[in-house]
Amino acid sequence: MADERGQRKPRGRRSRRKVCQFCVDKCEHIDYKDIARLRKCMTERGKIMPKRMSGTCAKHQRQVSMAIKRARVVALLPYVTD
Repeated sequence: MADERGQRKPRGRRSRRKVCQFCVDKCEHIDYKDIARLRKCMTERGKIMPKRMSGTCAKHQRQVSMAIKRARVVALLPYVTD
């Protein structure tokens, strides 16, 4: 086997955990009218990014998803982008 001959299997590097930008800015409430900040938490297709990709904490991820949904209802953000 590979281990017996002295060769090691390549291991993947773990990436550093992202820091929540809302916690860094000490943001208490996420406003649905702040479109520039909400777009950073969305993909180019208009979907909400999961917290493992965006790096937000659980508390702010819930607020971000509610703010994006509110902005969609008020037509500040599109539901899908073609």
